[in-house]
Amino acid sequence: MYGYDQNPGAQQQMGQMGQMGQMGGGYGEQPLYPEPSPPSLADAVRAFTTGSLSAEDFQQIFATSKVYCPRGDNPGFLALHNTQQPVIPMFTTLKELRRYAGKESKYFVITGAEVIDLLPTGYGFVLDMEGDHRMVFDAKAVEQMVDFAMRRMYG
Repeated sequence: MYGYDQNPGAQQQMGQMGQMGQMGGGYGEQPLYPEPSPPSLADAVRAFTTGSLSAEDFQQIFATSKVYCPRGDNPGFLALHNTQQPVIPMFTTLKELRRYAGKESKYFVITGAEVIDLLPTGYGFVLDMEGDHRMVFDAKAVEQMVDFAMRRMYG
């Protein structure tokens, strides 16, 4: 304690509380400060589109996040070819996918890292096409994401 004691009984109470806190053994107790959960992909998209998140930070969050992809009868990505370059619609949440494709639509879920690994060369993707913070990654941006992922993995 620094300086003089402003509350003479506080030290005695603190000692009693310290002993009581140790009796539980530490198992099954809630931590005083719970681990912060990582930002959701939807939060990262909003932050990136408003400029409050760097490209590197976005890519790190994207790589570990779940991405919802509409699918057809055959395995693989559904591509839109009515754009300048072919793009694949992807969504940050099931709710966003349902808004775009309907409640009965088929879909699959993969991580952002798997998207980067499996996306065909020459294709881009669009995150949350019908959302407030739609993001378009053209084929060149996808190549840059692949390069970033390779540098992160292999140095």
